[in-house]
Amino acid sequence: MIGLFLGSTDFPQIILKTLKKENKKYFIIDLSKNNRFKNDKNAHFISIGKFGQILKLIKEKKCNKVLFAGKIDKPRISNLKLDIKGIYYIPRIIRASKLGDAAILKELIKILAENKIRVIKSNFYNPELTLSKGNFTKIKPHKIDLINIRKGIKSLKSLSAHNHVQGLIIRNNFVIAKETSKGTKKMILSIKKSKKIKAILIKLPKKKQDIRVDLPTVGLDTLKDCKKVNIGGIVLKANQNIFLDKVKCINFANKNKIFIKTIWKEFLY
Repeated sequence: MIGLFLGSTDFPQIILKTLKKENKKYFIIDLSKNNRFKNDKNAHFISIGKFGQILKLIKEKKCNKVLFAGKIDKPRISNLKLDIKGIYYIPRIIRASKLGDAAILKELIKILAENKIRVIKSNFYNPELTLSKGNFTKIKPHKIDLINIRKGIKSLKSLSAHNHVQGLIIRNNFVIAKETSKGTKKMILSIKKSKKIKAILIKLPKKKQDIRVDLPTVGLDTLKDCKKVNIGGIVLKANQNIFLDKVKCINFANKNKIFIKTIWKEFLY
């Protein structure tokens, strides 16, 4: 039995399809907007602040491992509906919230571990969705692109140290957009299109991020948005990404001359 903390985006649907295909037993704690899993008989709708109910459900299901997937919006502490366990744990969550979203998730994982519940990687059942090291398109980054990538990664690392962003857009050696809590789509569509110079989208895990949850995610919609504003390349960290609709994305990228590259130590250190 696996417990699924599921948010928005298409990734959770892919996980569910795999679990059903393999006849795996599961239950869902639906943390998505608009209760998108309401038609699944295994779905439960519990406020993230009701730790007692969540822990009780997990133990009733005789479950000792859970998985987080999809976009889970950071809750406003003042709006949380708490039960007794929630009141007990909330001071830790408040302290973590001052350090950012990644710290909140880490604290939640610690609380689950204290209750003998293990958090597994979000891509545990779908390793095929993760890109390893290399170039994945016919077009490869040029020398000037590699200079921009290095500059963008350096900027992103400095921002990530303060738990701000996991993505940015760089063009002509200048960072022109940084990802906020509004997400990648908003960031991409916020930039002005340049017909002469293509930009590059870089998405990497935050410095203090637990890579079992909240990995940078790219899908076909991301590629389509990139085309709209003349982004000519996407860079991810090898083995630490979720890449949806891989075949469709690579075909689309090849057709529209967008490179897709993953990087490792040679760029990060």
